[in-house]
Amino acid sequence: MSMKIRLRRALSAGLVLLAVGILFESAQFAAAQQEKLVSCKPVSERTGPEGCWIIASQPLGMLVGSATWTLDVFPTKAVAENAKNGQGTVVEALGKVWLLTISIGGPVKLNPQGTRMAEIGPLPITTLGGPEYTAQYMEAILQPGTVSKTHTHSGPEAFYTESGESCLETPAAVQVGRKGQGVVVPAGVPMELVATGTETRRGIVLVLHDSSKPPTTVVSDWKLKGLCKSRN
Repeated sequence: MSMKIRLRRALSAGLVLLAVGILFESAQFAAAQQEKLVSCKPVSERTGPEGCWIIASQPLGMLVGSATWTLDVFPTKAVAENAKNGQGTVVEALGKVWLLTISIGGPVKLNPQGTRMAEIGPLPITTLGGPEYTAQYMEAILQPGTVSKTHTHSGPEAFYTESGESCLETPAAVQVGRKGQGVVVPAGVPMELVATGTETRRGIVLVLHDSSKPPTTVVSDWKLKGLCKSRN
C-alpha cells in the first residue's frame, strides 16, 4: 500500500472520529439544555427546593379600574390571615409568610403588623366588559442558566425578585428583573425567561389570568433572538 493511500485512509478515519465527537458533544449540550428547561408545576408535585411551583390560585371576579399587586410579609400566618381583605391571598414562600393582594385604584393600606416588600403595577387588564380574573401565584427558585419554555399567558404576568437576576425576552424588548425592580408583561405576549447572573434567582410570580382560559400556554411559533442567554 502506498504512502498516499495510507495517509488518505488515516485522514478519513480522523474526520469520522471528529464528526462523531462533535455529534456526541452536541447531544450532551442539548441534553444539558433540556435538563435546565423549567415549567411551573403544582406545589403538590414538589420534589425539592428548586423549580417553579404553583402555590395558590385566587378567583377575583371582574376588575374595574387600575390594578396593583402588593406584597407584604407578616410574622405569622394567623396575623396575615387577619389582615387580608377579599382580594388577598396568604401564602408561605421563600421562608416567609406573605399577604399578596390585588387592589383597584392604588395599593392597599399597609397593616401595621406587616412589612411592605413591593408594589407592582399598574397591571394591564381589560376593565370595560372584560373577563373575570384569577390570581395564580408561584414560587420560583432557579439556578443561573435555567430557562423557561416559550409561552404566553391569558392575562398579565408580574415578577417580584427577592434575590438573583432574571432576564425576560419578548418580541418588544428585554427586561431584567433584580431585587426592588418589578417586571410586568401584558396578556398574550410570547416570552422566555432565563435566570441570569451568578446568584440563585428567588422570587414570587403572579399570573393574573382570564378565569375562563388556561393561565399559561406553551408556544412554538415565535423565534427568539437569544438575547437573554447571551447575558450568562
